[in-house]
Amino acid sequence: MKRVMTMDMPDDVIHQPTRLRILMLLSGLEEADFTFLMNTLQLTNGNLSVHTSKLEQAGYISIEKSFLNKIPHTAYRLTDLGRVRLAEYWETIDRIRMGSG
Repeated sequence: MKRVMTMDMPDDVIHQPTRLRILMLLSGLEEADFTFLMNTLQLTNGNLSVHTSKLEQAGYISIEKSFLNKIPHTAYRLTDLGRVRLAEYWETIDRIRMGSG
């Protein structure tokens, strides 16, 4: 009888390179604003908005919009779920790398 090998699949939401970079950056910060993320990750306004919306829909980040001195301000935070899913993502990648996934 042939043994069928299966491989764990990483979370598709996180595995997309831009979203992974956003999560990695947020994992080391309490919060980051739109301009900081856009400049640090060298993304366009639209690109950052699309990817952060997808992460928010998954529950991995929170987005808080407010005004500071009448200027729009958007703050991003990694949620508890996002922190857990990011750790699980790296565990899956490690299992794949070791050939046990």
